Amino acid sequence: MNLLQILIDQQEEIKNTDTRLLCPRKEESKIELKSKLAQVVIGVRRSGKSTLCQKVLLESGVDFAYVNFDDERLADLHADSLDEMLQCLYRINGDFSHLFLDEIQNIDKWPLFVNRLLRQGIKIILTGSNANLLSGELSTHLTGRYHQIELFPFSFMEYCSYTKTDLTGQSTKSQALRQRALDRYLLQGGFPELLETTSHNDYASSLLNAIVNKDICRRYNVRYKDVLWEMTNLVLDQFSQEISSTKIAQQLGVKSVHTTENYLTYLANAYLLMPIHRFSYKSMERRTSRKFYAVDMLFITHHETPLQTENLGWRLENIVAIELSRRMNRESDNLYYIRKSSTFEVDFVVTHYSHVKELIQVTYSFNNPTTKQYNREVGGLLKGADITHCDKLTLIVMEGETKTITVGDKTIQQVLATDWLLGKE
Repeated sequence: MNLLQILIDQQEEIKNTDTRLLCPRKEESKIELKSKLAQVVIGVRRSGKSTLCQKVLLESGVDFAYVNFDDERLADLHADSLDEMLQCLYRINGDFSHLFLDEIQNIDKWPLFVNRLLRQGIKIILTGSNANLLSGELSTHLTGRYHQIELFPFSFMEYCSYTKTDLTGQSTKSQALRQRALDRYLLQGGFPELLETTSHNDYASSLLNAIVNKDICRRYNVRYKDVLWEMTNLVLDQFSQEISSTKIAQQLGVKSVHTTENYLTYLANAYLLMPIHRFSYKSMERRTSRKFYAVDMLFITHHETPLQTENLGWRLENIVAIELSRRMNRESDNLYYIRKSSTFEVDFVVTHYSHVKELIQVTYSFNNPTTKQYNREVGGLLKGADITHCDKLTLIVMEGETKTITVGDKTIQQVLATDWLLGKE
């Protein structure tokens, strides 16, 4: 099949999309179609990047052309064919003001091509699944000429919206159905396509294979693929726990800690894992101590030989980690955790520039806490407040009640996970 026919097929597919069937997402407002800057949407595979851009373009009514570089029929397309591709797009669409390039990082030297189109006044929308390649090449070739938007799988609010779960009702039934939705979200996660299939294990396996093999092994020419797969499953089993490259190397029998560090970076760049560093006023300690969270609960439930699927407290913590990352302003905010050996821990430290603005603990059940649990959750927040001088203290619980806990001159807001995830805290 020739290039022209492939592009015709792609264009027909996107133009026949019924946007009324698509779930609204808050990131739509971040795409600036009138801007001279390239609009770059990045995130894990199948998180809805393409659909988001399609929806915005189709509903705006602008004249646009479209290329999906993740199409296997374009696997052999190289940079020297991009001008031929552009000619085909003009033949199909006539003149157009916007060009949507999906999974653009699959093409070598793509930033030079995009930069040339920007100089010609064409509005560019890009998507990609690798943070390092996109940010590195963009900063090199498109300095100051792009606007980056990060997209995750469905948030709990979007999950409820898609599944028609009542977001506001206060009846016993409405509240119970929201809790039921969160029970499912803890296990199933929020990949949009997953809500339309019952073959969750097959979907997860296929997606994980694509991320590891295409977005990592092929892109970085990974030499020890078996080690990478073992590490992927190991870290997914140890999600929400502090992990060191040295310990992983020892567990996997890898001689080079440098190799394990590189592989962890690759997994994060592909948006499979999200690292959070330990809060410390010492830069070395911040860099070397990390916890890793999965970008979506699907991978916790369905990766190879999962060991921790029953720990719902850790699962809730993972969901809160991703939601905090989703809400953050990347230019000013950061996310950390506090761990003082066996003394105490704080799950999340939210900072705005150099100021600590909130401390958050997450626990599944806090109905009738034992003394040990109370000291761990409440005591951890109080000790964290002492060393960070932070007054906003939050305890997120799956089971419990919304209330204020007062200890001395400190107050802790206890909030239900369903309310916090829906922005009702």
